Amino acid sequence: MQFKTITFASNHNEEFYSVLKQRVNNYFKTKKISKHANTAMIFKTIVLLAVYLVPLCLLFMDFSSTWAYVGLWVIMGFGMAGVGLSVMHDANHGTYSKNQTVNNIVGHVLVILGGSDVNWRIQHNVIHHTYTNVDEVDEDISPPSFLLRFSPHAKRYPIHRYQHLYAWFLYGLMTLMWFVTKDFNQAIRYHKKDLLKSQGITLSTHMTKIIIFKIIYATLFIILPVIFSPTYWYISILGFLIMNFISGLVLSMIFQPAHVVPSSNFPVPDDSGNIDADWAVNQLINTANFAPKARFFSWYVGGLNYQIEHHLFPNICHIHYRKIAKIVEETALEFRLPYHSYKTFYGALADHTRLLYRLGNQDVVVA
Repeated sequence: MQFKTITFASNHNEEFYSVLKQRVNNYFKTKKISKHANTAMIFKTIVLLAVYLVPLCLLFMDFSSTWAYVGLWVIMGFGMAGVGLSVMHDANHGTYSKNQTVNNIVGHVLVILGGSDVNWRIQHNVIHHTYTNVDEVDEDISPPSFLLRFSPHAKRYPIHRYQHLYAWFLYGLMTLMWFVTKDFNQAIRYHKKDLLKSQGITLSTHMTKIIIFKIIYATLFIILPVIFSPTYWYISILGFLIMNFISGLVLSMIFQPAHVVPSSNFPVPDDSGNIDADWAVNQLINTANFAPKARFFSWYVGGLNYQIEHHLFPNICHIHYRKIAKIVEETALEFRLPYHSYKTFYGALADHTRLLYRLGNQDVVVA
């Protein structure tokens, strides 16, 4: 079974993206700067990797308090999310460096995050970025249907009426499920849909790499702390679970309010796979920014509070999003197109929660 072919209309607002790309390209040309990482990005990489890995090394020191060990795992949770958002994300988009070898090397930081870089690129780059919020195609809005309903076109179950309450707990399980089951399930699914070919890898090679990477991750973050950390073994297991819960919750809280919000329209392709919308306009409609003035927050989340800029220009390093955001917003308004942006992170989370409630209690919620 091959991947379903989806096509976007080419006769709606076709000038918008052409004009926007020209203006953004002129910005980099005028400033004489690269679209890839700069010194600030390299510094950020070092800092976030240190936040993640230095506490891991400290776990093997003899502290008098159990709370000290738990605290280290908490710090690692935030470090894990930060590395994923700010380092791995850009590298696997190919924007960390103009040298693809460097991108591949940095992208393999996913080994110490418990995931597969191949699966990530397929789900995120190939599917999510191309078919954002497209029903039954974008896996980011296709969670287990008996637990969560992210699309108004998905079947509604009685349990969904409470999803605005329990979704946050499930969000915290994201990276843990990624480590335990998701990569294996995705590998098989992407093989059946011929998507592994886009990454130049066979199923057997892919599965072998996944198993090896899981062993490395489990050794570093489970086996070694359990055996050699001076604290009780169950504290190490608890710490590992806490780290993953924090990381999963942070990652979900950044990505979900960017797309699963009331302004999204969740397009449905017709029987021929056609969507009556321009690709770039679909990105504007189904994506939202938040907290654009929160400098440290933006630094930590890898500029992904500028999701509109990221989706329109996934080939540009996030370190530049704040600068090009004004160009994108002005061009969108000039063409009378939407530019959704929440002033605060709280506002985005609140609207995401409201939509979860509506999706759980109403069959039709698209505005």
